[in-house]
Amino acid sequence: MKVLAVADSDSYLKWASCLLGDLPPGGTAELVVVRTPIAPSPEQIAAAVGGAQPPPVVSARSVRRLAERMRPDVVLVACTGPVVDVLVADVLGDLRPRPVFVSGLPGISVPATEKAWLFRSGCDLFVVHSEREVAEFSEIAGRLGGGGAVGLARLPFLRSDVVSGGGNRVVFATQAKVPRERPERERILLALAELARLRPELDVVVKLRALEDERQTHNERHHYQRLWREMGEPGRVEFAAGSMHDQLERAAGFVTVSSTAALEAIALGVPSLVLEDFGVSAEMINLVFEGSGLLGTLDDLAKGGFRAASPEWCEANYFHPPARNDWAGRLAGLVAGGPRVPARSLLDGPEHAAARRRARLRVEVHPSMLRAGYRAKRRMRRYLKALG
Repeated sequence: MKVLAVADSDSYLKWASCLLGDLPPGGTAELVVVRTPIAPSPEQIAAAVGGAQPPPVVSARSVRRLAERMRPDVVLVACTGPVVDVLVADVLGDLRPRPVFVSGLPGISVPATEKAWLFRSGCDLFVVHSEREVAEFSEIAGRLGGGGAVGLARLPFLRSDVVSGGGNRVVFATQAKVPRERPERERILLALAELARLRPELDVVVKLRALEDERQTHNERHHYQRLWREMGEPGRVEFAAGSMHDQLERAAGFVTVSSTAALEAIALGVPSLVLEDFGVSAEMINLVFEGSGLLGTLDDLAKGGFRAASPEWCEANYFHPPARNDWAGRLAGLVAGGPRVPARSLLDGPEHAAARRRARLRVEVHPSMLRAGYRAKRRMRRYLKALG
């Protein structure tokens, strides 16, 4: 089996790199990053793939040329929704023979959303990571139509290593989208500083998804390190980028508002805390942690009140037995099945043509030119508004 994997951001690159490692032996795989405005930096790429050879960052046209030379059996489209759609429908859609197109989501996807399904409805296999997610996306697929099979895989970076000897650091995993408001983020930083004051034997680390000048899958309005500096650095808190696994290997505790890294901490046996001060909801991307036993408050954080996840919750959410994983078997069946009816994208209509053209610009125009165009567009809007 020949697999071409295409990623477009730091989180999707990490997911694709790990997922390729779970493929059946005997195949070949090639991994590339398609150049977009959110393409990861060299440092982010190195962290995402661990010790493996860093993949190149290439244009969409180069992805097409590579696919023509390689003639892959499978294309793993590990990208944000609009990029998945335009790669499958336009850039690679007329490859012959047609490969099996596979996509998925790189982390927690509860509750399932119609938007995620719509963008990936042109793919033959959609990979998610818990039986709850399979059920929710299967319901959406049955209601909306389009797409192919929904497959189950354990999140590929959930390692079962045992943290030996205990650690001396508390790791806070940031999330770009939530909490949204600056005062809420300031409260988190102050609680971390209070923990560091009360427990001087601990190193309190804010694990960043990206440095201030790096891009990530989602824009971060109030970057924690910049915010800490603007607050006057009121305490003893460290900031770190790089590998989450490296941080967790030395962790005595883990905290987040909403991050897939919570699952990594659980897998490594690190006592954890998921903050509920800002709500537990789909908007906060932490609804899945209801019933986990991990929900707590900033006061719990300041006191070091970390805890273990409920075993029942773990089995229902992301820690199911390996025997239940069926994505690799479904993929092998699609490859071996010969000619087939391609998955039907729900975004093929004329009403979606303009959005697809905009997405194609993101993968074909150099990011510096795109940013210049966006700035010019904003200036023109302000100018017209002033005239009007």
